[in-house]
Amino acid sequence: MAYQEVKTTGYGTRVGRSFRSIGSGFLLFCAATVLLWWNEGRAVKTDKMLDEVEGAYVEMENPNKKDASLDGELVCASALATTEDSLSDRQYGIGAVAISLQRHVEYYQWVEHSDEEKEDKLGGKEVTTTTYTYSQEWTNSPVNSAKFHDPAYQQKNFVLTTVEPEEQWAENVTFGAYTLNETLIHSISSKEPMELSFDSVQIAAMNEALCQQGNLADSLEYVHVGDGEIYYGLSSSDPSVGDVRVTFEKIVPAKVTIVAQVHGDTFKAYKAKNGKRFQRLVMGKVDADEIFEGEHSTNSMWLWGLRILGVILVIAGLKGLFGFVETILKVVPFISSIFGWGVSIVCTVVGLVWSLLVIALAWLFYRPLIGITLLVLAGFLIWVFAFKGKDKLKELAARAKAK
Repeated sequence: MAYQEVKTTGYGTRVGRSFRSIGSGFLLFCAATVLLWWNEGRAVKTDKMLDEVEGAYVEMENPNKKDASLDGELVCASALATTEDSLSDRQYGIGAVAISLQRHVEYYQWVEHSDEEKEDKLGGKEVTTTTYTYSQEWTNSPVNSAKFHDPAYQQKNFVLTTVEPEEQWAENVTFGAYTLNETLIHSISSKEPMELSFDSVQIAAMNEALCQQGNLADSLEYVHVGDGEIYYGLSSSDPSVGDVRVTFEKIVPAKVTIVAQVHGDTFKAYKAKNGKRFQRLVMGKVDADEIFEGEHSTNSMWLWGLRILGVILVIAGLKGLFGFVETILKVVPFISSIFGWGVSIVCTVVGLVWSLLVIALAWLFYRPLIGITLLVLAGFLIWVFAFKGKDKLKELAARAKAK
């Protein structure tokens, strides 16, 4: 059953908070403006860097043989990334020759979810009803149920044991006759579950240690070993609160393609003329054209994502600046709602126009032709809002007088 808490906020408190929101609204508006400007510059610089890289790289035909003539060159090459480094998990005594050895931990816990509804009352008060629900889920860390709002669920969580996640990487990963730097090594993603080979004696020892640690009945089996997993609990197919599962993965040798600058017998990031650096590793044998197409798409995705975020934050900042008037009118919720609707429309239009102006000015600074086009579009929107909107209001007033 859901648990609810009802909180009433007085009119004076709400008005006081709304005035304080003016400052935060102004800061949010300024931060969003800076974000929009910075994002346009970032996108243009990244595009120019990618264009430079596309025109500068050469194909490394045979990475299995060092070529002194390629030293300092930006190359695209495909080869097997492999290692002879042996990695080990000391806590569990398992290991493998691998590029990476990773231990992941999850806990089966009660998790609190909340849903909030607010209602304005005559006189300016606000009633907030928060509904709390609870579900059992796998989480990355133990959940402190003592802070749950429903007393019936407080102190319900516990764990059979705690295990720290761990990640190890090989230091020496070869790429044909060359070696990969740390950044490129960490980009390899050829994961496979670890094969765990614990015998019955080892499992019994782990079970005994767990029982002693948690004061559990040693007649029961709490430790189960499966494919790449150690499970702490009575049944891995029917989890209970407190159960813990530890999974192990390794990154194995795999064919990869890199775009990077040759630096002796290894590689480093290429520094473009505008100062931005570039090096990439993708899985499998991939053409350079595909890599750069993907990079341009990623840059475009970030550009539009941050643009949308910036516009939303600009509008939110404007609402914060003028929201105090709406709060003052909360004495009569109906009037406040109408005014709030109008403020939202005005803030949205002004926010869009302002965002277009900032984007246009940024493009005017970085790419003049597109910037001028955006300025024209922003001017058109201002004209529509300022003049056409006025004409529409006059028309509506004339109709009302005629009636």
